Amino acid sequence: MAGETRESVPRVEGPLSWVDASLVTVVVASTAVVVASGLVQVSFGAFTMSIGAAWAAVFDPLVWTNPQVLLRLFLGEGIGNAVASALGVSTAAVDLPKETLIVWQIRMPRVIVGALVGANLAVSGAVFQAVTRNELASPFILGVSAGAGLAILLTLIVFTGLAALLPLVAAGGGAVAFLIVYAIAWKGGTNPVRLVLAGVIVSAVFGSIQTALFFFADDLGVVQSAIAWTTGSLTGVDWEQVRTALPWTFVALPLALVGSRQLNVLLLGERTAKSLGMSVERVRFALSAVAVLAAGTAIAVAGVVGFVGLIVPHMARQLVGSDYKRLVVACVFAGPALVTLADVGARLALSPAQLPVGIVTGLIGGPYFLYLMRKRDGLGDL
Repeated sequence: MAGETRESVPRVEGPLSWVDASLVTVVVASTAVVVASGLVQVSFGAFTMSIGAAWAAVFDPLVWTNPQVLLRLFLGEGIGNAVASALGVSTAAVDLPKETLIVWQIRMPRVIVGALVGANLAVSGAVFQAVTRNELASPFILGVSAGAGLAILLTLIVFTGLAALLPLVAAGGGAVAFLIVYAIAWKGGTNPVRLVLAGVIVSAVFGSIQTALFFFADDLGVVQSAIAWTTGSLTGVDWEQVRTALPWTFVALPLALVGSRQLNVLLLGERTAKSLGMSVERVRFALSAVAVLAAGTAIAVAGVVGFVGLIVPHMARQLVGSDYKRLVVACVFAGPALVTLADVGARLALSPAQLPVGIVTGLIGGPYFLYLMRKRDGLGDL
């Protein structure tokens, strides 16, 4: 009788039926970590202010009740004023207190860029793992990071005239590297194993070239700048980096979420995907392009931040399961939590000196995967 009662109750379906308690927990906890890390970040800097004053500056009503202030910060002076005028918002300048100016002009961009970098790298890694059906895949393993790093070094050491275009060069280098990986892996089509092997080959070759280029650098400052880029750093970022990353983030992340159904099908294997009518090669290439765009966006503004694209999807998978609709959303929130928290450690560990955030994520990621290796026999299969 009880069984008949359960069968007679219709299953509720809706656009958000895939949202469950585990996903909500990840979103809420990750958001709390980002907010807490951000409040810690804005409390420290060359200009001394109390923690209370820094937090008051973050929530200053003069910022939140005057939309033109935020529009100018996020869109730039010209576009921000144009949008404000179109919305009928006053474009008159707002006289902000010194503490508010320092927090919003200098310190807040670092928090926002960290969040954008974390979200992009985490989603990129998740997509690459589905495309290759290997939970150890990441922008690093598939050559994207190596290509971006090589492009950065070439610009700083050889083509110094292009230094102003460094973010675009970094993103382009990552894209070119992945195209080379795809070309090497192509043999009447590709498969996950060949993609991973080709990525390892390209990463090894590009890494050797990067090391060789250091011998041609005469200026110690250039070497230090190159190291900062190739290890990943959020030091010195400003609103220009926010404006560089934000539009591409709003392209890449929604595309990854839209492609979640195709990612789930790819996990079933090529034969099953083809039997369901999927054009496997086209879908694999298109989704890989989305992952390259996300990774390139992060690399363009913060350099090569390691391990985020590897460990965040894995951690999210343990918490919310393998359904890519939930997994992508979890990565969008968990990635920023990891990067902003790691950046707090990078900033405060050796204060006043600052470590590149990529060093801290590496120190977190290495022990984590050592733990997984000891715990799981099937690590790598997806």
